[in-house]
Amino acid sequence: MTARPVEIEPQLRARQRDLTGGAGAAVQRLPFAVLVDNVRSLWNVGSIFRTADACGVQQLTLTGITGCPPQPRIAKTALGAEQAVAWEYRADTLDALAEISGRGFTPVAIETSGRAISIDEVQWPERVCLVVGNEVAGVTPQLLEACPRQVSIPMLGVKESFNVAVAFGIAAYHAARSLRLRKGEGAP
Repeated sequence: MTARPVEIEPQLRARQRDLTGGAGAAVQRLPFAVLVDNVRSLWNVGSIFRTADACGVQQLTLTGITGCPPQPRIAKTALGAEQAVAWEYRADTLDALAEISGRGFTPVAIETSGRAISIDEVQWPERVCLVVGNEVAGVTPQLLEACPRQVSIPMLGVKESFNVAVAFGIAAYHAARSLRLRKGEGAP
């Protein structure tokens, strides 16, 4: 399946007009892509859509076993964001990442690997593609190898990582903030 045009419901169009101050005004999107690999929970997928919309993501690429809209469990957590953010499904994750990289995006995996640097120290690229992996296994070794940058989120408790949707939210906010500051717009 390739990227599809985004059809925004009438209520979302009205909200968009309210937020932007005029009919036909576009929602601001940043040079920001996301690759979601093998995320099995449809609620996590819905949450990722909602956060992606809030952080100005241009496009989500769903791969592997990741569920795709329309699904009631995705819609329940996305609350319409699955209709507002452009998305595509690709079966082969590495091919999808190569295509995204070919469009000038630098992949940044969210992972707890030995190569990962703290999210507090990362210098975000000008065109970022956040890569998130499976809830249990994380980002696959082959995909990690294809990501020149990896970031981790420091943990204080006994668990080694956040839920994938929460980790994505933290990293997406950091990346969006960096992209907006670079454009001189201030923090979201």
